[in-house]
Amino acid sequence: MADFDRGRKTGSGTAVLEETRTKPQKPPMFKVLLHNDDYTTMEFVVYVLKNVFYKSPAEAERIMMNVHRQGVGVAGLYPYEIAEAKVDKVTKLARAREFPLRLTIEPEN
Repeated sequence: MADFDRGRKTGSGTAVLEETRTKPQKPPMFKVLLHNDDYTTMEFVVYVLKNVFYKSPAEAERIMMNVHRQGVGVAGLYPYEIAEAKVDKVTKLARAREFPLRLTIEPEN
């Protein structure tokens, strides 16, 4: 949106409209976290990372190993509504395959 400042006059006695633009702010970003459990297979986690989060095979393997070794891994960084939609989609896929995979969303620092 543009705001126009009407107050400036030129030396010739005519007014000049000045436009000031406000830069739109980027939406806050949120991390989608995958949590380790004892039942969800590594193959399913890699599948989700490749097909829902669009990670390369190498990146999907790396994230899956972080989840396995450290208990949690970052699947991606998104605006809240997109993060929420991805969590919902993965949760439905996991439940359909009877996996208890847990995902959470937390604000980016």
